[in-house]
Amino acid sequence: MFILERPYVSRHMLDYAVRHAVPVLRTSFTEALARTAPLRLLDDDAFAARLREGGRLYTSSENALDWVFTHCGDSDLARACRVMKDKAALRRLLRPMFPDFFFREIAAADLPGTDPSGLRFPCVLKPSVGFFSLGVRTVPSAGDWKAAVRDIQRDMASHAGLFPASVLEQQRFLAEELVGGEEFAVDLYFDAAGEPVILNIFQHRFASADDVSDRLYVTGKDVIEARMEEFMRFFRQANAVLGVRDFPAHVELRVDRGRVLPIEFNPLRCAGMCCTDLAHYAYGFDTYDCYLRGVRPDFGSILRGREGQTYSMIILDRRPGTPAHARLDFDRLAGRLQDVLEVRPMQELGLPLFGIVFARTDDAHARQLDAMLHSDLGEFLLPAGEGEA
Repeated sequence: MFILERPYVSRHMLDYAVRHAVPVLRTSFTEALARTAPLRLLDDDAFAARLREGGRLYTSSENALDWVFTHCGDSDLARACRVMKDKAALRRLLRPMFPDFFFREIAAADLPGTDPSGLRFPCVLKPSVGFFSLGVRTVPSAGDWKAAVRDIQRDMASHAGLFPASVLEQQRFLAEELVGGEEFAVDLYFDAAGEPVILNIFQHRFASADDVSDRLYVTGKDVIEARMEEFMRFFRQANAVLGVRDFPAHVELRVDRGRVLPIEFNPLRCAGMCCTDLAHYAYGFDTYDCYLRGVRPDFGSILRGREGQTYSMIILDRRPGTPAHARLDFDRLAGRLQDVLEVRPMQELGLPLFGIVFARTDDAHARQLDAMLHSDLGEFLLPAGEGEA
């Protein structure tokens, strides 16, 4: 069962839904999608009844959570979504696993007047309920607190109304200690027995120590094999507390000196904006298909012959100061990459990004990804007036 919601659903996911006749919730958005894709639409009552009968639910966007909270009441499904989406609530629930980890929830109205001397620096300040790195800042020291708060207030004001409160909420923030080490994102589901089934592991690469952007995620044989067992142990421990069953999630983690620490759990979906489709290009399967059918990928066989290959999703975000009318020359950008698997322009969605590129590079072309990571994309902008509809 799919809830497909704004802001974006990939053609690949639509084709899958049509090909397999997946039940899809009827909304104004999916009715518009059905004009070009003959989706199997169900109204609220029929969809909710099918869910109560044990249907597995997958969402393309956290905008779908409003429907879950409205129609699923105090069910285990809705409770799991609430606690995962609320970073402060999740920190409190998982505190027994990380008793020394520092965090504090602060009301937005109290941020300017907060005495930073009681916090642990360096820290990360972010919305308790957030998405897409909006309103996230690294704060190196107490002396940087006020400037960080001002930046966040401007950031949040510029994106007010872009997402519902269930996705991006501006009233509560979380200040938590900055965790070092490498950052990863994991697409997985928990099966009927609560056992984790990992579907993909992405390494999140950053341009610098204070970079919090989502520009570059990579996966491949080396990433999967290096972290699979370690992350399986972590998810088994975490689900002993969470207790979820038949539940997909996209989880961001940090690994520092042998310690695996969760940044956030994103419920009922894999990588957002349909970025989970990278698994199709990298490994030949669809993550939502694995979840809906209870399939466990045989990575031992899948990874054979994929040595030296890196599969990436490059998120072409609009950096501060980029003109609102700016358009990107995707052909020129694609020419800088060894093997472009798909280009997804998103310039008309009202989001703070130009689009997403999926690519494959071998070891000999690794510097291409470094260049994309550090680029402000100015070199790929079209002259004013070009590329506009």
